[in-house]
Amino acid sequence: MVTPAYIPLGKVPMRSAAAPTTASPPDADSVCGRLAEDGYAFVEGMFEPGALTRARDEITAILEATPYGRDDFEGRRTRRIYALFAKTRTFDGPATHPLILEVLDRVLHHYQLSAPAGIGIGPGEVAQPLHPDDAIYPVPRPHAELVVNVMWPLDDFTAENGATRIVAGSHRWTDRQPGPDDAVTVVEMPAGSALLYVGSLWHGGGANHSEKPRVGVVLHYAASWLRPVENHVLAVPREVVAQLPRRLQELLGYNIGPPFIGYVDGRHPRNVLER
Repeated sequence: MVTPAYIPLGKVPMRSAAAPTTASPPDADSVCGRLAEDGYAFVEGMFEPGALTRARDEITAILEATPYGRDDFEGRRTRRIYALFAKTRTFDGPATHPLILEVLDRVLHHYQLSAPAGIGIGPGEVAQPLHPDDAIYPVPRPHAELVVNVMWPLDDFTAENGATRIVAGSHRWTDRQPGPDDAVTVVEMPAGSALLYVGSLWHGGGANHSEKPRVGVVLHYAASWLRPVENHVLAVPREVVAQLPRRLQELLGYNIGPPFIGYVDGRHPRNVLER
């Protein structure tokens, strides 16, 4: 796992700020407005109750068979499910949710899944260092957005159990890091919501002071001209991808980035799935 540039937690005294108001009813205009202004937005009620229960149960079962992280960034008391779409079908729908795709169309234009992962922050885990996810790409700031993340909480996210922490407005910074005067927002939200945030925003997982793991799934999308963090063409077996909806196949790398990035033997990569 590549560790992007980050600032050690100890250098930034944490203090909570109010989370943003959820759009009601949610629409792409309001979400994109929040992303432009604050760098993040969250929308409640994105999962139907039955689908939420199935997703929580299945992701929790996979996490229980997954080892803990290898360093402070992954989290030594945190479990992460990589190759997510090789292991579960419960996020096929959320990955292609119409509202999410409409926002991505406007912010990234052409994009792919980059680093989707199930995350279980275990009891006793410390707060993750603050970092921007697009720091792994050597593109000087400011720049057009390269990455958009969608965090799907499968448990209620609270300050006690490790809710995501963000520095609102930090996506507009060019050459600075969070400091003592920068408020850190703890984004508390109910299970079944969706938290969208751009890759240039400084953020990190919170410390879990509760007695249970905090479970969620983050779907990390990147511009289609960038190399994705995880190689989905190898991570997800071709016979599995062949059974997925076409839009999800495209998001997993079986697509062309304009004008012709990603072809296979001069043809659209989708043809590989049809052989």
